[in-house]
Amino acid sequence: MEPIRIFYFSDILCIWAYIAQIRLDELKATFQDKITLEQHFVPVFGAAHEKLENRWRDRGGLQGYGNHIQEVVKKFDHITVHPNIWTQVTPTSSTSCHLFLHAIQLVEAKGLVEQTGVFEAAAKAFRDAFFTQLANVSDRKVQFEIAEELKLPIAAIQAQIDSGEAYAQLSKDFELVKEHTVTVSPTLIFNEGRQRLNGNVGYRVIEANIRELLHNPSGEQSWC
Repeated sequence: MEPIRIFYFSDILCIWAYIAQIRLDELKATFQDKITLEQHFVPVFGAAHEKLENRWRDRGGLQGYGNHIQEVVKKFDHITVHPNIWTQVTPTSSTSCHLFLHAIQLVEAKGLVEQTGVFEAAAKAFRDAFFTQLANVSDRKVQFEIAEELKLPIAAIQAQIDSGEAYAQLSKDFELVKEHTVTVSPTLIFNEGRQRLNGNVGYRVIEANIRELLHNPSGEQSWC
């Protein structure tokens, strides 16, 4: 049986995607080669400062949003965030991060690094850097600093951006976002687009969807 293909859309600056990382790790550990998880980006914070200032204007602006994040995080014991999140440092755009991460993904796909899993490690590192250290991860200088800490080849990463290949990957994300009408981070899409889970969905719900697909492969009849 072919592995179940799962599209996972997230924004690197989204607190819910940061919270959900532990669920992705558990899925991969539980199902291993039974699933294929394809990570894509949705630009929820493509214009971060403007979006938050506008949407939170009547609720305290950036400070109000920062307070909201703190309240959200109190409900989960596996993550922490900096007390000045979104107020002391406000990244300009998550799209810059997504482009850089696609460049790392290409470097890994081309075998230009000896390590495995560098794309996922980099995505985690970006989220950790922002949410716990207030690193301005939309800044290219900061992005290269994180890559250097991960011992990734800086020149090779820059080459993927300069050649336009990383932009092409980012464009594919935009097309998939449009095709599947993704507006929420995170979003999981299963079963050729016929099933989706949006936002803060618990691990057991995600697991149940996968197990149902494993027991009732696409094309087979199911009474439910």
